[in-house]
Amino acid sequence: MGTYINRGNNAWRNIVVQEYVDKTSLIPLINATINTENRYSCVTRCRRFGKSMAAKMLCAYYDKSCDSRELFVGLKAEQDKSFETFLNRFNVLYLDVTSFTARPELRNSIVRNIQDKMIKEIKNAFPNVDYDENSDLMDVLSSIHQSTGEQFFFIIDEWDAICREFPERQKMKGDPETISPTILDEYVMLLRRLFKTQDSDEVFAGAYLTGILPIKRYNTESAMNNFCEYSMIRPGKMSSALGFTHEEVEAIIKKHEMDMAEMERWYDGYRIGKASRMFNPYSVMKAIYNEEYRSYWTTGAYDSVITYIQMNFEGLKDDIIRMLAGEHVPVNTTAFQNDMHVVNSRNDVLTVLIHLGYLAYDYTTNQCYIPNKEVADEMNNAVNATKWTQLAKTIENSQNLLNATIAGNEQAVAKAIDIAHDENTSILSYNDENSLACVLTVAYIWARNEYVIHREYATGKGFADLVMIPRRNVSKPALVIELKVNQSADAAIEQIKRKEYPEKVSEYTGDILLVGINYDKETKQHTCYIERCCRD
Repeated sequence: MGTYINRGNNAWRNIVVQEYVDKTSLIPLINATINTENRYSCVTRCRRFGKSMAAKMLCAYYDKSCDSRELFVGLKAEQDKSFETFLNRFNVLYLDVTSFTARPELRNSIVRNIQDKMIKEIKNAFPNVDYDENSDLMDVLSSIHQSTGEQFFFIIDEWDAICREFPERQKMKGDPETISPTILDEYVMLLRRLFKTQDSDEVFAGAYLTGILPIKRYNTESAMNNFCEYSMIRPGKMSSALGFTHEEVEAIIKKHEMDMAEMERWYDGYRIGKASRMFNPYSVMKAIYNEEYRSYWTTGAYDSVITYIQMNFEGLKDDIIRMLAGEHVPVNTTAFQNDMHVVNSRNDVLTVLIHLGYLAYDYTTNQCYIPNKEVADEMNNAVNATKWTQLAKTIENSQNLLNATIAGNEQAVAKAIDIAHDENTSILSYNDENSLACVLTVAYIWARNEYVIHREYATGKGFADLVMIPRRNVSKPALVIELKVNQSADAAIEQIKRKEYPEKVSEYTGDILLVGINYDKETKQHTCYIERCCRD
């Protein structure tokens, strides 16, 4: 058993002997690429979404130095017709790039050190092969293939760690008058040697790279353009393999008698390609193990997030506030260069936050949003660390607005919404009821702590503009809010009654407050009428 070649299946055994949510459906997807033009896969996703676990699974499955059949008994992969074909078939090379980037003493020799370590172990595994002097890693692998006919499956975990830690502009130490290649340049040359030479397709039956960022725009096109990419934004056929589905979470929590609603509130909400309602796998398992719903966010990108959201790009702070209020905002992900050190616009910031898992992405609308409470809490922490006085003021005003609404103080509610209008004129203009509803979700941003807030809530006879249903153990009335422009607050209340909006809401709560709000475009003032509706 080696460190870099044929590591065996112990790491995978340690996973499946515990409670395991079956994600082995990834194996048939990779099997379909073996020894084809699509043999090179790069699957990128945010931290805590099982990248390393998938790498360990593939190691155990393909590694010919061990017998892993028993470890897959009863799992999805075993049912696929390709399972027997490739089970323990190849020599598996494994490289965790972070094991080198975490060692500062290797800073200026990291790529050479990777090759030296791997070459030494590979030569020991194949001692009877004649190797040319000064062979690099690809030379050694080619010699083995030519001599023995053996093929390799190469797994690189956190492949982009060097790209993140050593950006291209950072030069190696040495003679300042001499232009030397960067660490990233050396790494790219290694990748090119491995995967773009005339022998690559003969030597490698396949390769599987994991990382956080896609690879297309790291100036590595010539080294990596033969890789099929699957990311949080463009997951393709890998979508259901990049998180826990609703059905998977539902099955596991039944065994532990946990609350599905709370699990959804805390960890649900990611949409990955065509797979909607995806959960954060790490946090789900931690919540089950600890029997406690809370934030298990342990990503190391927190400082970066603070840096990004403080960037003075037009509209960025407004977008962050809107998303904290539950809104979706448009984003163009196509211009981002997939380099955390090259962030040139608001769209770049939002795109990198999607890759880091702080935002979810809906490809059908090209919009991003905060998926759940766990992420919202962490985003709030990041925002608070920036000392944003604007957001602190918005939250304080929002808390006062909610208190005034529940107290039935119509004048105070109207005044608070006037303030929200003035504070957020850069978010939306008041052209119609929909834009007013969007601004109101920002005005009621604090209420998300105690309420589930719905925009355009279906009631059977129409859609209520804004419905706020108290969370469990919150003893406050539900709110049904109807908005009008250039009409009257009384007219809004009449519509609520005429379309029987409270009937649907009463399935969830006791007392209900009917709130009618009208905006007068000429005076730029709001009026409010509040009426209490009690269940019989």
